[in-house]
Amino acid sequence: MALEVIEADITGLAVDAIVNAANESLLGGGGVDGAIHRAAGPALLAACRALPEVRRGVRCPTGEARITPGFALPARFVIHTVGPVWHGGGHGEPALLADCYQRSLALARENDVASIAFPAISAGVYGYPAGLAASVAVRAVRDAPWAPARVVFCAFSAGMAEAFRAALGGA
Repeated sequence: MALEVIEADITGLAVDAIVNAANESLLGGGGVDGAIHRAAGPALLAACRALPEVRRGVRCPTGEARITPGFALPARFVIHTVGPVWHGGGHGEPALLADCYQRSLALARENDVASIAFPAISAGVYGYPAGLAASVAVRAVRDAPWAPARVVFCAFSAGMAEAFRAALGGA
């Protein structure tokens, strides 16, 4: 498995699957979630609406993942996962964040994904500190029982890219 860090817009990456840092409704939002929905087109929203709710308004609970086609994206698939909101680290946030990465990889394996790109899950509006989020991400991928041949940590900012590089040991 090759692990790499790039600073880019995840919606333009030519990989088999991109991961969406979604909210529990899976109906779009801000940040990377909104960007993915806009780039994929309205068919993505329709596909997300078709996913069953596990409880009212929740199609994907925190720490879980769901998969849809990529529609107008270069990626064949979008794997939607819901990261934890940061509450200081003492409320199970690291385990839930690791679950996001590992469950996304499990869906990738089930769908013959050879390359996947992850954003910095929970490190935006959910407030997870960048360095801690990157460390959890890298550890979760390295510890996963399976990963595609190529795993990209895609950062939208230089600061987040640096956090991912530091977590990989390259900074």
